[in-house]
Amino acid sequence: MFVPWLLKCSLILLMLTWASPSPGLTFSLSPNQSIVGHIQTTYVEDGESLSDIGRRYDMGVYEMIEANPHLDPWVPTPGAEVIIPSQFILPEGPRQGIVLNLAEMRLYYYHPNSALVSTYPVGIGKKGWSTPLGQTHIVSKHKNPSWTPPASIRAEHAAKGDILPSVVPAGPDNPLGQYAFRLGFPGFLLHGSNRPAGIGVRSSHGCIRLFAEDIKALYEMVPVGTKMRVIHEPFKLGWKNNSLYLEVHEPLSESKYRDSHRFDKLRSILQHTLGDFMQIDWAHVKEVAKHSNGYPVKID
Repeated sequence: MFVPWLLKCSLILLMLTWASPSPGLTFSLSPNQSIVGHIQTTYVEDGESLSDIGRRYDMGVYEMIEANPHLDPWVPTPGAEVIIPSQFILPEGPRQGIVLNLAEMRLYYYHPNSALVSTYPVGIGKKGWSTPLGQTHIVSKHKNPSWTPPASIRAEHAAKGDILPSVVPAGPDNPLGQYAFRLGFPGFLLHGSNRPAGIGVRSSHGCIRLFAEDIKALYEMVPVGTKMRVIHEPFKLGWKNNSLYLEVHEPLSESKYRDSHRFDKLRSILQHTLGDFMQIDWAHVKEVAKHSNGYPVKID
């Protein structure tokens, strides 16, 4: 009787592990590697949304929508196959500290003392409350932070009949969650959230939100002083097994980003990358760019 009971407990534990959210994705990096992870698939269970499914794989809402445009994001058909876009082309530029690509609503952290990169989905500033671009750094770290809403946010809430206190103490009602990093951008934070549905979408007043388990992992890894670079790059190129891959995301809707998704910009990027020594199927490239499915697609 002991062995079957032990086996049963092991199976229950395994099922609970499968059902738990994934605390980020961490990959080893070899020299010159530009693509990490791999595409996965799963199937819709009764009552699940794409957001529910994505949470299990540490994917943001919009990433799941981009990868599965044929599915209703809130009531997908039970039994339908779902693509988990858990393969990523690393952003261009220095591989150090934190790199946040607003176009894909995803953050990359390059471990300083090992060849590892960890990546997490984020919620970013909604239209009218944009997350700033540029170079910054981690100024300070705070566990169980309180929140002092700026006057502009208090006024916005008051106009809707929601009166915010001058200070929101730490606890389950605090929108900063349990951990926060203060950034060199004045007034902006990288923090947790008490609303998981706001991760992977434009949901904040400019701050950067992470799932509770992800901000906890970052808090334990990232020291004060870490550099951070915020970019907006809807096109990313990477190599794997001597083949070129393209990853495309829809740009943010602000007018300043309008030209970032133009095909002539992609053509210029490809020509700069390849020079005059490789033939490209431009019709295929246009098709990949048109669909903006958010994961790497082979283009050569």
